[in-house]
Amino acid sequence: MKKNRAMDEIKKHQYSVLLCFFFILSHFCLQFKPVSAQTSAVFACDTATNPSLKSFPFCDVSLGVSARVNDLVKRLTLQEKITMLVNTAGTVSRLGIPKYEWWSEALHGISYTGPGVKFNNIVPHATSFPQPILTSASFNETLFETIGKVVSTEGRAMYNVGQAGLTYWSPNVNIYRDPRWGRGQETAGEDPTLSSKYGVAYVKGLQQRDDGKKDMLKVASCCKHYTAYDIDDWKGIQRYNFNAKVTQQDLDDTFNPPFKSCVLDGNVASVMCSYNQVNGKPTCGDYDLLAGVIRGQWKLNGYIVTDCDSLNEMYWAQHYTKTPEETAALSLNAGLDLNCGSWLGKYTQGAVNQGLVNESVIDRAVSNNFATLMRLGFFDGNPKNQIYGNLGPKDVCTEDHQELAREAARQGIVLLKNTAGSLPLSPKSIKSLAVIGPNANLAYTMVGSYEGSPCKYTTPLDGLGASVSTVYQQGCDIACATAQVDNAKKVAAAADAVVLVMGSDQTIERESKDRFNITLPGQQSLLVTEVASVSKGPVILVIMSGGGMDVKFAVDNPKVTSILWVGFPGEAGGAALADVVFGYYNPSGRLPMTWYPQSYVDKVDMTNMNMRADPKTGFPGRSYRFYKGPTVFNFGDGLSYTQYKHHLVKAPKFVSIPLEEGHACRSTKCKSIDAVNEQGCNNLGFDIHLKVQNVGKMRGSHTVLLFTSPPSVHNAPQKHLLDFQKIHLTPQSEGVVKFNLDVCKHLSVVDEVGNRKVALGLHVLHIGDLKHSLTLRI
Repeated sequence: MKKNRAMDEIKKHQYSVLLCFFFILSHFCLQFKPVSAQTSAVFACDTATNPSLKSFPFCDVSLGVSARVNDLVKRLTLQEKITMLVNTAGTVSRLGIPKYEWWSEALHGISYTGPGVKFNNIVPHATSFPQPILTSASFNETLFETIGKVVSTEGRAMYNVGQAGLTYWSPNVNIYRDPRWGRGQETAGEDPTLSSKYGVAYVKGLQQRDDGKKDMLKVASCCKHYTAYDIDDWKGIQRYNFNAKVTQQDLDDTFNPPFKSCVLDGNVASVMCSYNQVNGKPTCGDYDLLAGVIRGQWKLNGYIVTDCDSLNEMYWAQHYTKTPEETAALSLNAGLDLNCGSWLGKYTQGAVNQGLVNESVIDRAVSNNFATLMRLGFFDGNPKNQIYGNLGPKDVCTEDHQELAREAARQGIVLLKNTAGSLPLSPKSIKSLAVIGPNANLAYTMVGSYEGSPCKYTTPLDGLGASVSTVYQQGCDIACATAQVDNAKKVAAAADAVVLVMGSDQTIERESKDRFNITLPGQQSLLVTEVASVSKGPVILVIMSGGGMDVKFAVDNPKVTSILWVGFPGEAGGAALADVVFGYYNPSGRLPMTWYPQSYVDKVDMTNMNMRADPKTGFPGRSYRFYKGPTVFNFGDGLSYTQYKHHLVKAPKFVSIPLEEGHACRSTKCKSIDAVNEQGCNNLGFDIHLKVQNVGKMRGSHTVLLFTSPPSVHNAPQKHLLDFQKIHLTPQSEGVVKFNLDVCKHLSVVDEVGNRKVALGLHVLHIGDLKHSLTLRI
């Protein structure tokens, strides 16, 4: 999401003593110093100070949400309703309704992006977890949900003292389609199954209450940006007016599944429509996408919100509508409920006057908004008397929360190369460790975008220095126009081992800034090569980035003995890195995206939205599911300090789908059958049991990824992820991982027109280097 074009332009990260973070709001810079602030929550129906409110049914907590909402909407004038259509919702003092700010962010911790959150002397910090791209590399659904629970606890605590709202526009569940996308760091990667599971788990962590009341919310989550949104600014092509030309097959097979899962499996409270057009229609004005799919097919129980200033861009940048009033009417009639921005506040009245939108449509929109606030307890009076009323500053940045941030980074870190005798380093045998590189001692780089004010920072230099004596050389800044090679080589030559912390930061890849090159910036590669050439011990290359890097030079260089990817690892990233480097923690992370060579992006137009390869044009396809060309590293790559063996204990070789009499496929040979309406698909499942043995000398967690290669029908993926689990094993121990699969869900593919089909024939299941053939027949 984000603001407007002017706001994008002025985002500059300042590395100063005050850590003054110039971020996306054009009129202010947040400095970490005490400021005065409100110390109580904003809420409606304050019957303690205004007893007359008890007579209003919408303040009666014994009534259902629908009855309370209906009563409230009937009491509002049209002008009052219109003030409820924008993120800075209006005040209705006669009904005891205060101003409410909808826009708060919690991508990987409570963020100061958006006006709903403010840090001050009462709560000056919040726990900053790794960017989602690294958290997803853990392939651990329990971790995803646990982080969400902690973030919602801190959000509620800050709400109780007036420093945050209850509605958080997170997570970002877009697919990381192209390695150049600056916002890939905010996502769970390139795979729809992983992205879906991440989104659902994080949403549940944010929303689910501890008292088990399923229709009530701890905080309200929002899955964004719907849909086919993954270009920010590439060669002058901007997200504000980009028309994503997407096949129905790719839309239903790749881009929409995470949003569908958010709604159906996560019961998310909100979906955000994106800036771009999809096949010529702005997403925030597309009836089929909003009312048709989100509200109609998926039955969203919540509200649909625009990305910030999307309606402004629809009119001014896309020129899709002729008047501002037409823009307002188009979006509301399409199913929109809330506008991040002021457009609906300015032009909805005119749209009503011109007969472009009926008041009943506005009633629907504000009803969905109010229902969300009702489920949050906003209309239940003072939150101090509610389930989370005891939360406060003491519940933010607790030791447990900070340790979870460290654990999340540990679980996500991916070991990509490890020559025998390199990692882990022994702290006892290292007398001097050279720590070199532009990201070795820059705290702010670790937290990435949509950051808050972290509890504290541990840089790589800090973390490594806690175990051994270190000598530090920056070598160059991130852009690395001129590397200080000689100084770095001198330090490296005298050390027992070298850790090079390279990569990118928000000046290289971020919202509103896509990459052109996916190599290490500037002379970083030169610095790595030169330092490695004079080093007498292990050389560990650490890449801190949101996206993949073409580091083939380092993969092929025998002097670079190990490579670690640490994403943007959050506030405890340096401590987590040290845990892995010194063997206090056995790495188990796996890459959630393909790492392509530079030649890929030299050849492929970023605006080509197709996932599937096209031999006629030479288009090579995207992601591990469809791309067949050379890679630097593959989706799912990741090494351990120990070794694991897999043994299949239970798995069928044949699965049959029963067909009713008269079914066309009884008399005609079929390649596939319908996966949604086929009666034979009801409760048709099978189990896969896998024995995993730790045959090494070190305890560790093992990530088990279950893939399938389906039959070659409907231009199906060459391989796709079915499920994943983690198992923790001590040396020489074993355990069993069990997968329960649904035939018509897991073994189906999307056909050319978007229908889900069960592919008949040979399916090859992959678990590591283990393959198992399963034939699906009727």
